[in-house]
Amino acid sequence: MISVDSVSVEFSGKALFSDITFNINEKDRIALMGKNGAGKSTLLKIIAGVNKPTKGKISAPNDAVIAYLPQHLLTEDNTTVFEETSKAFAANQAMQIELEELNSQLETRTDYESDEYMDIITRVSELSEKFYSLEEVNYDAEVEKVLKGLGFTREDFQRQTSEFSGGWRMRIELAKILLQNPDLILLDEPTNHMDIESIQWLEEFLINSAKAVIVISHDRAFVDNITNRTIEVTMGRIYDYKVPYTQYLQLRKERLEQQQKQYNDQQKMIAETQEFIERFKGTYSKTLQVQSRVKMLEKLEIVEVDEVDTSAINIKFPPAPRSGNYPVIAEYVSKSYGDHLVFKDASFAIERGQKVAFVGRNGEGKSTLVKAIMGEIDYEGELKIGHNAQIGYFAQNQASLLDEDITVFDTVDQLAEGDIRTKIKDILAAFLFRGDDLNKKVKMLSGGEKTRLAMIKLLLQPVNLLILDEPTNHLDLRTKDILKGALKAFDGTIILISHDRDFLSGLAEKVFEFGNKRIKEHFEDIDSFLKNKKMENLKEIERKA
Repeated sequence: MISVDSVSVEFSGKALFSDITFNINEKDRIALMGKNGAGKSTLLKIIAGVNKPTKGKISAPNDAVIAYLPQHLLTEDNTTVFEETSKAFAANQAMQIELEELNSQLETRTDYESDEYMDIITRVSELSEKFYSLEEVNYDAEVEKVLKGLGFTREDFQRQTSEFSGGWRMRIELAKILLQNPDLILLDEPTNHMDIESIQWLEEFLINSAKAVIVISHDRAFVDNITNRTIEVTMGRIYDYKVPYTQYLQLRKERLEQQQKQYNDQQKMIAETQEFIERFKGTYSKTLQVQSRVKMLEKLEIVEVDEVDTSAINIKFPPAPRSGNYPVIAEYVSKSYGDHLVFKDASFAIERGQKVAFVGRNGEGKSTLVKAIMGEIDYEGELKIGHNAQIGYFAQNQASLLDEDITVFDTVDQLAEGDIRTKIKDILAAFLFRGDDLNKKVKMLSGGEKTRLAMIKLLLQPVNLLILDEPTNHLDLRTKDILKGALKAFDGTIILISHDRDFLSGLAEKVFEFGNKRIKEHFEDIDSFLKNKKMENLKEIERKA
């Protein structure tokens, strides 16, 4: 059992949450819920040992293994897939190396009576007990088995991790977690960047193989499928429901209704009492009754109604400067990483003002083509960027590229030029950054807040070609709808990569399908595309690609 004991967190003297206490037991599948900025990711980092609480502690057995998958991937770019995955066994391998070195010292040293010699014997004894209690494992064979199970081919093993899209990197991180066989898995928005195959594998693993799990996710279907307990973080405290997410929503609704009724009844009683006090405060015969009611009001504990997240961002893209008729023209464009062919002979043209979607399973080249358009990678063939095309680019990992050591205000101030600098606070307020939020360091923000801050960059200068790679990751449903409305109103050209049919519906008017090393152009909107494919949603195209 792992326990969270009276944990409190304060930023600049302001409490994020106070005296949070709960236990995590084997077979718990916990959904950690709450509005953006409530402290969910902070709490997860504290349980993982990444951050320290202001007060309180996390208690766990000495040999407990806690594995943490953050929102933003930490996979290095200078290793191969196999090397990166093998890091799951780094602690075991380091233990083996240290044990071998210490035994070697015992063979050569002759100072048998010295304190140093006795310390080595003690350390060897401790390490031996720990190391030889582990199952004997062929590390390379285990890594190979898990990677192949997650869809990697043997030829992928020696490819650089930098060659893979976000969804495949997520699988590498999950492979490392699986190989560690942890006592507790902490997942922060794990389904971002993931296609249906990855999500289905993760669901199956968490249900059948994991010992205990805590997950933060905006993906309702995913949370519904895996959880058996829901902990809500709100107004600095928690509510712990021993039920799955959907049942929690009903219980939460009933709780709020009950709180509102108690609040209304109390306010009515307070008003009647104050009226009595005002009416009879000068009446001698009523003095004792008046004093009694005054004392009662002074001691009264006011009923609080838990906050409901009614905040909404206000997004409006600046008017697009006029570009040429065809902002992007591709002629026989191909891309390979060594012997690995991503796609071949892509030829197409995107017209001014069109809103197009790139769809298909992860790893088929959607983000790769965008990087080619942006000039970030080399390729074969010809890509022409049209006359006066001014590009605004939101990458999959845009939020993780922010400077974490500067404030929210400085992040925008560094980019703003001219008259726009006088409106920085108004722009930040439109994205729900107000008051003390402006002076927060970026590293203190939640995933949704970082995504909103990264999106502000797109608004600081007029563009006429927006390229958005999974822009809705970390955004709640209401914010997704607001972003969609702003994109529909944008009078420039848009390229969208997304797995979200609802987001693309009514927005994308042409579809580029990525699969089987090819890019196929469909002159229809996303709904017609799926209807003609006889598919209900984009998850099916990902599964069949």
